Amino acid sequence: MQLRDLTVLKSNGRREDFDRTKLERSVKIAVQKRVSDAERIDQMISGIVRRLESLGDAEVSSKQIGEIVMETLARLDTVAYVRFASVYRNFQAVDDFDKFMAELRPIAKGD
Repeated sequence: MQLRDLTVLKSNGRREDFDRTKLERSVKIAVQKRVSDAERIDQMISGIVRRLESLGDAEVSSKQIGEIVMETLARLDTVAYVRFASVYRNFQAVDDFDKFMAELRPIAKGD
């Protein structure tokens, strides 16, 4: 399975070709002013792409991509993880952040 053959199934049912540039843009926004090592960011993005390729499917859901990105960001930088999650999960109010942070606290503490 080559990445250029990967199709993304969007939440609205549309399908589109996987776009690494779109992934890079999303990750770079999340890590902006947090992680300045460009090589580390590129390695992270390449790792995400390899995971997508290793799924072996011609089609991957945008939800799968988002979950992989969040999992990877959580290991890299908690603030970047929260930033990405707030957009990915479409937080609309402070309560959305509160609920998410309540779930995150035990994970961040290693409980």
